[in-house]
Amino acid sequence: MTMDEELIYLNALNRVSFLGPVRIAALLKHCGSYKEAWQAPESELAPIPELKGLVERLLEERRRIDPLQEWQRLQQLRIACLSLHSSQYPPLLKEISQPPPLLYCRGRWQESDSRAVAIVGSRRCTFYGREVAFRLAAELAAAGFTVVSGMALGIDTAAHEGALEAGGRSIAVLGCSVERCYPAANRGLMERLINAGAVLSEFPLDTPPLPQHFPRRNRIISGLALGTVVVEASEKSGALITAYCALEQNREVFAVPGNVGSPYSRGCHRLIKEGARLVETAADIIEELGVAAAGSAAAAVAGQGEEQATAALEELERRLLELIPYQPLHMDEIVRLSGVDAARAGASLMSLELKGLVRQLPGKYFIRT
Repeated sequence: MTMDEELIYLNALNRVSFLGPVRIAALLKHCGSYKEAWQAPESELAPIPELKGLVERLLEERRRIDPLQEWQRLQQLRIACLSLHSSQYPPLLKEISQPPPLLYCRGRWQESDSRAVAIVGSRRCTFYGREVAFRLAAELAAAGFTVVSGMALGIDTAAHEGALEAGGRSIAVLGCSVERCYPAANRGLMERLINAGAVLSEFPLDTPPLPQHFPRRNRIISGLALGTVVVEASEKSGALITAYCALEQNREVFAVPGNVGSPYSRGCHRLIKEGARLVETAADIIEELGVAAAGSAAAAVAGQGEEQATAALEELERRLLELIPYQPLHMDEIVRLSGVDAARAGASLMSLELKGLVRQLPGKYFIRT
């Protein structure tokens, strides 16, 4: 039996509404192949403990699914299928409890993606959180890591964009099927991810983004990665689910500290209290993982770039840099705090921007990068 033939019937089984990793694994073990499992009569299915009380329902759903037609739809949409038993399946994901038997993929998962770090956080986040997620992702991508996230608005989006802007790879895991874009506002980002990474899901075609799908998605995000970084998370954030999935999977958990008064940082602070590694730069993550980065020179830049750049600053540039926080500060306030005239401050700020140490935002606001 060819691998394609097995994938055809595995996809058909995956389309049955109540067949998850446990029941599909039981069917394979009992029947010997996915094709035999799909074609098995009621008498052969009845003894399987995991299908107790569900055999008639399985037969009924089977009658409504055409395996070949469903496979042709995947081919037309150029969606690849990665079976748990194939060599193309992400090896780190195989190690988790109840890995998805089938992953749908747009783009391309490649071997180097095993060197991955997940970056997650709240949809509702601060400017500081987005900037930190972007910077960490860019530093990790420059050091040869793939950045994994969930393509949600907020921190997830910033993480994907940071990795892509640095010329690296990024993978999104969806809580719906991969022919859908959720949220719709990220359609452009999704296309970039398909071209420079992959978009993955365990859900078959036509699956909407239902609330109960996202905890299942979160275990895949953490399962694909060596470690998970939580940038901003409220006390009830779904990002904490991803962090606890990582702990259950015996993976590293990192958290970025924030303002002690911010509700968006309470989840991160709780993780730090519980033993998560506090993260300021990508170097903190790389050091903890103990992994030699593919681009070792870039990894050094991630940890030491600012130190090297600031060593050559002029006195006024150094003073201004110390005043500018990792959140927007208006030019007038910088002038007031520094005690220098606007012309001199403006020239030094332009120099700092050219050196990549600050970034100017609309409205004459500046932020440290």
